[in-house]
Amino acid sequence: MSDMLHSMPHNEPRNGTLSPLTRLVATADGLVRAVAQPDLVQAVLRVALAVPFWRSGVLKWDGFLQLNDTAIDLFTQEFMLHLPGGPYPFPMPAVMAFLSGCGEIIFPTLLVFGLATRFAGLGLLFMTLIVELTVPDGWPIHITWAAMALAIMRYGPGRLSLDRLIARISGAANS
Repeated sequence: MSDMLHSMPHNEPRNGTLSPLTRLVATADGLVRAVAQPDLVQAVLRVALAVPFWRSGVLKWDGFLQLNDTAIDLFTQEFMLHLPGGPYPFPMPAVMAFLSGCGEIIFPTLLVFGLATRFAGLGLLFMTLIVELTVPDGWPIHITWAAMALAIMRYGPGRLSLDRLIARISGAANS
């Protein structure tokens, strides 16, 4: 922050006090830094990526491990893979619907709790790539999901997670 203040045009009065605009910028910067704590950002990022996949996943099930007919119909008749020379139907649509439904429930749950977080981020990144091949016009949303998954994979879950709690407990047990 001090570098930013030193690099700003010198609008300060000669007595050394900061100009009102410089004080406002410094105050705004301080507020942003206070609110956007890394652990909070990581937790919000995990939830933000989990929500769209969870919402899609719950629509695919009629009960425990019981896909509904709509989910299978989507993979059989509606969804197509948009690859060169295609589009092509999904191979084994019932299996693909089942795997998709499982991933859309398991990975978001892991993310929200911050458990196996990087693995869950990788799973949702892979699912995002499949979704992009299925709905190529949705890339503005899909690239956002990919960016969130990559950030989660790179920076981890943060302190507000079961991963961190497990690491602390196992670290204490190993001491």
